[in-house]
Amino acid sequence: MEPTNAIKLSDKTILIKAQQALTKNRLCDSCLGRLFAQIESGQTNANRGKQLKQHLKYTKTITPQNCEICQGLIDEMPYFIELITKTVHEYDYTTFLIGTKIDEDIQNDELLLQDEINTSYSEPLKTELNREIGKKLEHNLNKTVDFNNPEIMIILDTVYDNLSLQIKPLYLYGKYNKLSRKLPQTRWYCKICMGKGCRRCKYTGTTYTSSVEEIIEKHVLEITWGSEAVLHGAGREDIDVRMLGRGRPFVMEIKNPKKRHINLTDLEKTINDHSINLIEIHGLRYSDKLEIQKIKSVKLRKIYRVVFIGKTDIRKEKLKEAAQVLQDKTITQFTPTRVAHRRANKTRPKNIYNCKIESVEGTIATLTIEAESGTYIKELITGDEGKTTPSISELINIPCRVKELDVMEIQGE
Repeated sequence: MEPTNAIKLSDKTILIKAQQALTKNRLCDSCLGRLFAQIESGQTNANRGKQLKQHLKYTKTITPQNCEICQGLIDEMPYFIELITKTVHEYDYTTFLIGTKIDEDIQNDELLLQDEINTSYSEPLKTELNREIGKKLEHNLNKTVDFNNPEIMIILDTVYDNLSLQIKPLYLYGKYNKLSRKLPQTRWYCKICMGKGCRRCKYTGTTYTSSVEEIIEKHVLEITWGSEAVLHGAGREDIDVRMLGRGRPFVMEIKNPKKRHINLTDLEKTINDHSINLIEIHGLRYSDKLEIQKIKSVKLRKIYRVVFIGKTDIRKEKLKEAAQVLQDKTITQFTPTRVAHRRANKTRPKNIYNCKIESVEGTIATLTIEAESGTYIKELITGDEGKTTPSISELINIPCRVKELDVMEIQGE
């Protein structure tokens, strides 16, 4: 096939096809020109159609309203542009993309015409609408069309004259410290009603009154006008475990945000001022979906401080020997009893890199433990009836229980 940039609208073969189309159909300039959309680029289909009619000395005036293909749809573009402009004015965005739905009969008639004149230079009416509306909106709104990753995808249904918006989520990266031992990382839906609200959960839909996720979400939604926010953390700690040190990395995904450009310093301060003794966050910055995958997949060492109580007095020398055994030791942990309802039953090898004694007083001892990501530290102390081996309880031959556990540091990024 001859390259389209070498073909002219005035070429005889093109004019024969255009005459064929006009002989059997009433076509407005745009619908005629669209049959040859790939010829002489850089102009509108309406201009192409007008030129073709001039070459053919075609004198009939066919408006879009009288056109057998678009049935007046081309003339409705100014209305669609106004409708879109009114709908998206409250959204904060820089990039967008237009998609259209048109009547099936119009699409079928267009395909029949293209097959009838056997042209390989045409484009669909939907493509023209998307392009021309997009160009006009770019100019009017000072926004940019983005075909790959638009912040707003605008779906125009030309049959019912309505719009639907697909809003790209907003992603914020940060780190949080959890200062409370009564706060889960994410919302826990009530097991009875599964979030609907019942007498058991006092119609809140959740087991706990709040969470790290909900505290951050409240303030994030207030400033972004989003519909929902979801916290994606680099691992998680138990409810009764504090997250100290430099904090745990997270990405907050805000769905359907109306505001994207926000003062992150002010947001960070607002959250911290309203969350004293609960959480602190820092290092807020803009992020993306890819970073969620990164923080979910990365395996980071963690340093813990654990305070535990022995059934009898703990001898420091015996504990020191146990700590030395665990130094650079690979332990085995079968799924702990306390998480068996939500974890697969299997044996997991975990590396303990460092184990140091902080203090021993009677039945109470404190250890600092550096371990591989995913290590169950509570079970490393208790042994969990032999499911974790070796354990502190096993090595010092005294049954122990954990009193307090803190994550002191998550190493690396």
